[in-house]
Amino acid sequence: MSDASVTPDEIDTRPKREKLFTAINKASGWLEALGFAWLVPILKLGAGDSPKEQFGELKRVLVIPLVGIMVFLLAWAYLAPKVQTSLGAVPGPVQVWAQVDNLWEDHKREREKADAFYERQDIRNAKLIEAGKADKVKERTYTGKPTYLDQILTSLFTVGLGFLIATLIAVPLGIASGLSKTFNGAINPLIQIFKPVSPLAWLPIVTMIVSATYANPWDWMPKSLLISAITVTLCSMWPTLINTALGVASVDKDLMNVGRVLQLPTWKTVTKLVLPSSLPLIFTGLRLSLGVGWMVLIAAEMLAQNPGLGKFVWDEFQNGSSQSLAKIMVAVLTIGIIGFMLDRLMFALQRAFTFSANR
Repeated sequence: MSDASVTPDEIDTRPKREKLFTAINKASGWLEALGFAWLVPILKLGAGDSPKEQFGELKRVLVIPLVGIMVFLLAWAYLAPKVQTSLGAVPGPVQVWAQVDNLWEDHKREREKADAFYERQDIRNAKLIEAGKADKVKERTYTGKPTYLDQILTSLFTVGLGFLIATLIAVPLGIASGLSKTFNGAINPLIQIFKPVSPLAWLPIVTMIVSATYANPWDWMPKSLLISAITVTLCSMWPTLINTALGVASVDKDLMNVGRVLQLPTWKTVTKLVLPSSLPLIFTGLRLSLGVGWMVLIAAEMLAQNPGLGKFVWDEFQNGSSQSLAKIMVAVLTIGIIGFMLDRLMFALQRAFTFSANR
């Protein structure tokens, strides 16, 4: 089409459309990192891009995955009633969804009980103060049973603490190992020995050590939570350590030689040259470590009977009611979804802090 055939309105809208497409292209990487890649073709369709091309992309990133999920759900619904267990037939999607609703209702009821408890406590304390008995005022914490959402938050806090400790240990050790062949030679045998150790082996050792050294626990850090967090640390630190060492050792030698010519101190060499170049591999290690830590945590909570999703699964297994199997399957799906979200979060952070992930 020649310029003469383009209307003034079309000319006026061209810059706006170009800006809109530029914004969508910039946002596409972040949407993909967060698991919302299917939004990109929808946005481009709304902006007036080629329908044929965008419908093809939408089919790839949304329709085909949804078909896969639907096939899985149909197979699950068909096959589940055919499998009989000691607790009855395996629950299908409808029964599992019903337990999601029940767990949510249990959570709301428990929150209402907690609110009523604190309301009664405030009224009682106010009456004591009015009667001049302020010395008898007491603030107690509601001690009702933890709900399913409480268990999820406990598990997230525990894995976050364990992952943070693992990162603070693994990244410096990985940097030192990547910079020094001598240090790498000294630490490598220890990595190869301890990396395959199961959380089942670490758990009793950690339990005994924490019980002996952590005699007066803080209210926000009970022993059981600390035991699970340290177990997560011991099992999840190795991918970060190994990938950090590999990333540091792979830094361009010419870049390191420039640092030596400029006589940069070690700290500046690490922060200005080593870390920026090795961040992609470091974040790959962090993503792997977080995934390992999340799996280890559930096993540790089950075996040690520590608060969290793992204990919830074990309690329901021991409960043996007709609804227990459905609740366990709710927990399994929750664990998988949270694991996916944690991975997407780490991938988004990788895009934010590294150049190689940004396209």
